[in-house]
Order: sequence, then C-alpha cells, then structure tokens
Amino acid sequence: METGQSQEQAAPAAFTAFTRFVLCGGGVGITSSFAVAALASWIPWALANALITVVSTLLATELHARFTFGAGRRATWRQHAQSAGSAAAAYAVTCVAMLVLHQMVAAPGAALEQVVYLSASALAGVARFAVLRLVVFTRNRAQAAPTVGAARPVHATVAPTASPAGPAVLGYAA
Repeated sequence: METGQSQEQAAPAAFTAFTRFVLCGGGVGITSSFAVAALASWIPWALANALITVVSTLLATELHARFTFGAGRRATWRQHAQSAGSAAAAYAVTCVAMLVLHQMVAAPGAALEQVVYLSASALAGVARFAVLRLVVFTRNRAQAAPTVGAARPVHATVAPTASPAGPAVLGYAA
C-alpha cells in the first residue's frame, strides 16, 4: 500500500513550475480577460472583474495544485484561501491599472483596454507565482522531497569513566 508521501509528485524545478504557471495561469487569465470584457457589457466593469476573478482563481488554484507545483492532488481549502489573498492583490492591480487608463484616456478602445488589463495581469502574475511557490504550495514540496539519505537521529551510549574528569580534561572540551 502506498503512503501519502509516495503518492505526491516531486516538486518541479523553478523554471518548469514557472512554465506550467504561465501556461495554466496564463490560459485562465486570457480566457478571463475576454470573459470580463463580455460581462462588462452587461454589468459594471469592477463587478465583472470581481466575479471573473473569483471563478478564475478557483480554477487556476486547482490547476496549480495538480500540475504547476507538483502536488498531484486537489488544492486544500487553506491553499484556496491563501491563493485568494494573492488574487485579491492582483484584482487591485488590474482595477488600478484600468482606473488610471480611464483617467488618462477619455474613451479607450477595447484593444487598448485589453493591452492594459493583460499587462497589469502579467505583472501581478509574476508576483503571484512567487507567493504561490514560496508560501501557498511550499508544504507540498517539503513533503514530496525525497527522503533517501536523510539524516537519522543518532543514539549515543555514554560509558561511565573510572574517575571524574579533571579541570585539564574539561578545558580541552570547551
């Protein structure tokens, strides 16, 4: 019967994890940008962005838990909550970017909005990668690390000496 440790995949190297992060998160992000644009034609943009951010964060966290960071299993509620914190920061970055755009350009076109939104998302995405790799999914990497050659506790036996050690012997030990 396999143990929990052997069922987990080994953590991928940083470059591999980042590539997977870009593919999974980027794919969800690009799809989300079009969903935000479509939904924003019916409801206010900030609300559309918030709704799509929640859905895309849940989806991306699952993908990152299963594929990007080597957990090989579903994300825990704790990981979803921690990922939501980084997504909230990303949401703030995209909202500020769009607010600045609308302050600078009276009526920006859809293409310009997409460029600004995706640029802000990419910047926030790099920061999210660091948070997810170093904080959210770090426990999975520690558990999945190979234990071959791991240090084992050494049990020492102390044999009594014939006479107590004198000050000269104790001086060498210090």
